[in-house]
Amino acid sequence: MSEDLQPIEIAANPDASIAIDPSSATVVVRLGRLQRILSFDESVLVAVRRFHSPWRTAVARTLTRLGDGKSWTAAGLAALSTLTPYGRHLGLRIGAGAILGSLFAQALKRSLTRPRPDASIEGFEALVANPDKFSFPSGHTAAAFGVAVALADEPHGVGPATLLLGTGIGLSRVYLGAHYPLDVLAGVLLGVCSGLAARLLVA
Repeated sequence: MSEDLQPIEIAANPDASIAIDPSSATVVVRLGRLQRILSFDESVLVAVRRFHSPWRTAVARTLTRLGDGKSWTAAGLAALSTLTPYGRHLGLRIGAGAILGSLFAQALKRSLTRPRPDASIEGFEALVANPDKFSFPSGHTAAAFGVAVALADEPHGVGPATLLLGTGIGLSRVYLGAHYPLDVLAGVLLGVCSGLAARLLVA
């Protein structure tokens, strides 16, 4: 947690505290077991830095770019441009999975307002620019798993390939310091729900 945070003890629970972060205008609540979970989350993120290397960073940045909105839009449009029933089916499922995953993630981000790691951990620097200032959950991961689940039953290895890609995108967000591990896990859960909804919308 940043040194700028000003802790306030909660009388009802001596193990709990509220901290106000002036830099991000967010309120951070640390309460008993939740505090331990968040501290462990931070420690795992910091420990990942020992695996940094130039080639791993290049791979992680590529995976993150593949998981942004522009890439999913391009993939969906490419499938639709084939003007075939299967291409149209793929394009609509890609679009539905990615859009639903992103929408759910953004709604939660703006409700929970967990700051990014580089705004919360003193001296921590992300290896990629953050698209916004909120961390929980990971929008990249939610969109990627939304697509992966939406395409899970597609032939020609499409399902396993998108699942592998989604896993790589999620791991890249932690490696690059854009998200905590719990952000990514929450993104996976949102993505699964989004992908199932996409399959209902695009049969």
